[in-house]
Amino acid sequence: MKVGIVDDRTIDLDKLKYILQEEEDVELMFATTNPEEAYEEIQKNKIDLLIADIEMPGISGYELADFIQTHGLLIAVIFVTAKSGYAVHAFELNVHDYILKPYKKERLLQALAKYRDKQHAGNLTGRLILKQKGHIEMIPKKDIIFAERTGRSTTIYTMNSSYETYMTMNELEGSLRENNFIRSHRSFIINLHFVKSFTVYTKKSYSVTFEGTKQIAMLTKEKMDYLQKYYF
Repeated sequence: MKVGIVDDRTIDLDKLKYILQEEEDVELMFATTNPEEAYEEIQKNKIDLLIADIEMPGISGYELADFIQTHGLLIAVIFVTAKSGYAVHAFELNVHDYILKPYKKERLLQALAKYRDKQHAGNLTGRLILKQKGHIEMIPKKDIIFAERTGRSTTIYTMNSSYETYMTMNELEGSLRENNFIRSHRSFIINLHFVKSFTVYTKKSYSVTFEGTKQIAMLTKEKMDYLQKYYF
């Protein structure tokens, strides 16, 4: 587990380092009191988990988490903060856990165990589990072409079928952390493996066509700039 930590208070950063250094499967990639440095490290996308304070000078923990989500980086986030009023926003950003200071060692270890369990389950199945009325659908993630949010439901398109779920896009995005999936738009998650073309739709967006379906998704100009920089 490759971990990065950032907290502008040295005493809080040292506490995190002390706890993490005792975990055999944790490799500490960076530990800094400077959120600007953490931002630069995050862009390299070489960590699995970021543990961050929220209120920091310059760049806040929320801004770091928002960057991770917006750019589809495969980095989970744990907030460790003295403020309790940010929990709702943290949920919207699909943050893995939210820990209030002061906290005991066991609380952080609990969050790490929860992260391990989630990763282990994903590695075992490679499937998206949808709890539907009266039954459970298990969809191979590799077969998912894209997902679209319309109203209160989300439609997931695969090569052979489509599925409706009440999972939010943030929840779905958290379950589709493979490299080929990106949040292309606030209402769409696409699988780059199936993309056939991008076409200018408006000044700020592109339409996306796919192999395997005639349905079309949307991509923002910001995400196109990101794809051109990091993918092609």
